[in-house]
Amino acid sequence: MADLKLLRNIGIMAHIDAGKTTTSERILYYTGKTHKIGEVHEGAATMDWMEQEQERGITITSAATTTQWVYPTVQGELEANSQTYKINLIDTPGHVDFTVEVERSLRVLDGAVALFCAVSGVEPQSETVWRQADKYKVPRICFVNKMDRAGADFFKSVTEIKTKLGANPVPLQIPIGAEDTFKGVVDLITNEAIVWNEKDEGKTYQVIPIPEDMLEDVAKWRLNLVEAVASYDDNLMEKFFEDPNSITPTEMRAAIRKAVIDMSMSPVMCGSAFKNKGVQAVLDAVCCFLPSPLDMPAIEGHHPDTDEIIIRKPDVKEPFSALAFKIATDPFVGRLCFFRVYSGVLESGSYVTNMRTGKKERISRLMQMHSNKQNPIERAEAGDIAAGIGFKDIKTGDTLVSEGNPIILESMSFPEPVIGYAIEPKTQADVDKLGMAIAKLIEEDPTLRVETNHETGQTILRGMGELHLEIIIDRMRREFKVEINQGAPQVAYKESLTKAIEHKEVYKKQSGGRGKFADIVFELSPREDGKQGLEFINDIVGGVIPREFIPAIQKGFEESMKNGPLAGFPVDSMKVRLFHGSYHDVDSDALSFELAARTGFREAGKKCGPRIMEPIMSVEVVSPDEYTGPVTGDLNRRRGLMKGMDTKGNAQVIKADVPLSELFGYITDLRTITSGRASASLTFSHYEFVPNNISEKVIEASKK
Repeated sequence: MADLKLLRNIGIMAHIDAGKTTTSERILYYTGKTHKIGEVHEGAATMDWMEQEQERGITITSAATTTQWVYPTVQGELEANSQTYKINLIDTPGHVDFTVEVERSLRVLDGAVALFCAVSGVEPQSETVWRQADKYKVPRICFVNKMDRAGADFFKSVTEIKTKLGANPVPLQIPIGAEDTFKGVVDLITNEAIVWNEKDEGKTYQVIPIPEDMLEDVAKWRLNLVEAVASYDDNLMEKFFEDPNSITPTEMRAAIRKAVIDMSMSPVMCGSAFKNKGVQAVLDAVCCFLPSPLDMPAIEGHHPDTDEIIIRKPDVKEPFSALAFKIATDPFVGRLCFFRVYSGVLESGSYVTNMRTGKKERISRLMQMHSNKQNPIERAEAGDIAAGIGFKDIKTGDTLVSEGNPIILESMSFPEPVIGYAIEPKTQADVDKLGMAIAKLIEEDPTLRVETNHETGQTILRGMGELHLEIIIDRMRREFKVEINQGAPQVAYKESLTKAIEHKEVYKKQSGGRGKFADIVFELSPREDGKQGLEFINDIVGGVIPREFIPAIQKGFEESMKNGPLAGFPVDSMKVRLFHGSYHDVDSDALSFELAARTGFREAGKKCGPRIMEPIMSVEVVSPDEYTGPVTGDLNRRRGLMKGMDTKGNAQVIKADVPLSELFGYITDLRTITSGRASASLTFSHYEFVPNNISEKVIEASKK
């Protein structure tokens, strides 16, 4: 890449069905990457390459591609100063079950296009992805899509972006017409009206006079844009007070770009990707307003030994560093590792060091991805997103560096799974195949967990939702040819301690010869800081327990957290303060102390007021007015806690927190209640204590 200024790493993020993949397909078509537009509803979209994606019309895995766009152009004609920009594009899923795909994509991107449906506005998953982008400080521009649909309302969407997302949306365009009369936009920067030509699939457009009936609206929104730009830049503020019309389009674009990069403004555009309207303007905005790798702060990491902060600039002269953000299994080339290069250069066939394992790995081939097709490349440079083949041991979130230049980059955090299925292979011959399939799928998807229930011997597959596990099981059948039986869905309950207790545990075994002996006195209690995991405090004084046995005691408590005292569900957080004990010169060893800790936890845990916690889902139902009563009644029956109702057009938006255990098959039941006219979205919210009467049933069921 000759000039990093001309590189854009962007993602497209939105709620389900806002039109992410359709927009990606148009981008590929207009940039000349594909010669035919692939439609999602026909199962022909380039970026939705998996069979399951094509059948269901949804995106399951994020797909990456690289394309080019010439900017600026005027009515399809190149300007003298136009330049070719390279765009690495990632199309992400919208379903909350595949939220990990959005999380890991945003971690390595420099900018994003947030899509909103002009009819539905800001939806629950729009809020989730917006928060994820805030977390990784990803600048974004907004595109209000589906302006041709009945009920489309551009200004309502802009208001919702402000109120629901707490953003600062500034329209750069306003639509000419809406629904079936939508035919163009007024560009507020240049103060021109643009109408797309239907004949050539919207590739060209005409500049027309601003319609008479819109002059007042255009003046109002242009003033809004000029004010927003002027309030960001002091020099422009002076010009604004002299004459608001004296600010030139070039000055405006420069100020908007700065405001987008420091995340104090989100420009809003509109169009209809399906009808080929407005996508080229989005590409122009990506080049004009979103940051290149040079505009983003240099990546920070820390030294593995000294924890000293190290900064790597996006420069080919710096030592090589990259972050692996996705692993995929390809039937032809094997394991593919997608990574973002933050500094330096990586040549095909060279060696890198994986900071997690400390081992050297040879990358036999480098690829540039176009959906599920690979184009071989010789080198990947700072700012690039590429895929490597040849890794023996690699996980999502690993830092890759050149030899002798250690740095650990911040990894990604992944949510805990909330639902599980018991699975078993149908035939004995499939046992090994199942093990291999699960290993490969877990490598690809960090939110997928597998565990064996020691009492029943069952294999439990855990994931983010019913759809997530359904797809995983379907992939096992198709890709790995494993036929499996699956049990009913199981909720991922947890256990929590509610009070503190002191306990003395003596572990003694004598069977002739050397025995086993350990004696510990500890206080077991809930954590006060609200964090997950074990907080272990060693208050042993005077060497009553030798220092070398302390780690074994800590390990014993950590291991015992996997099986809680009530019903064997994991304990997600607790505090142990070890303050006394004794040992035997001959009979004491590390294992004795570890076993003492495990037994001590089992005994003390029962007295700590343990309670079961269940995952609570945030449910949002959009239903016609006449079904509001039956829908709310059904949510109450499912132990739902009502959070409020809004009106959206002629429909009601009902919000409630409902336990996951009550929501299996909910979408089907909702369709029955409302004759198929309502829709619902479910997002994981938090864990909460289970009521006592239900807790008893859960404990009984777990013992069967």
